[in-house]
Amino acid sequence: GCGDGALFKRFAPMIAEGVGIDPALPRSEALGSCRLIAGPFPEALPPDTPPFDLITLLAVLEHIQPEAQRRLAERCVALLKPGGYLVATVPSPSVDHIVPVLQRLRVMDGTACEEHYGFEPGRTPALFAGLTLRAARTFELGLNHAFVFQRPER
Repeated sequence: GCGDGALFKRFAPMIAEGVGIDPALPRSEALGSCRLIAGPFPEALPPDTPPFDLITLLAVLEHIQPEAQRRLAERCVALLKPGGYLVATVPSPSVDHIVPVLQRLRVMDGTACEEHYGFEPGRTPALFAGLTLRAARTFELGLNHAFVFQRPER
């Protein structure tokens, strides 16, 4: 769910190398020291990809079909270096009712609520059971949830 690579652009000076994957990308491309890959995770990820220090899933889990969520989580855990972090944000399901109103009012655009599968944020820790939950909190008036996980050193 890297979109157009905005996160890479914002933190470019701090990223030595990065990989972003998004099925909505029109094509794969280089973005400085980062690669944006068009396609779904984990299928589009090259098999020789080394493990990561950090994986971000920002507003991604609710777009993953329920039967694919466990496989995505297991692959993320496997791709993290020991001691590496995974950061995930998940909107509250109630956001699906608010966003269309905000879009009609032209206050926001772009959120594909039709792709949401009703993911409950409270399921996130169990989904990433192989990782240690380091922090969890809500933001944006409780409408979004942030989770920080760490892979054990061994």
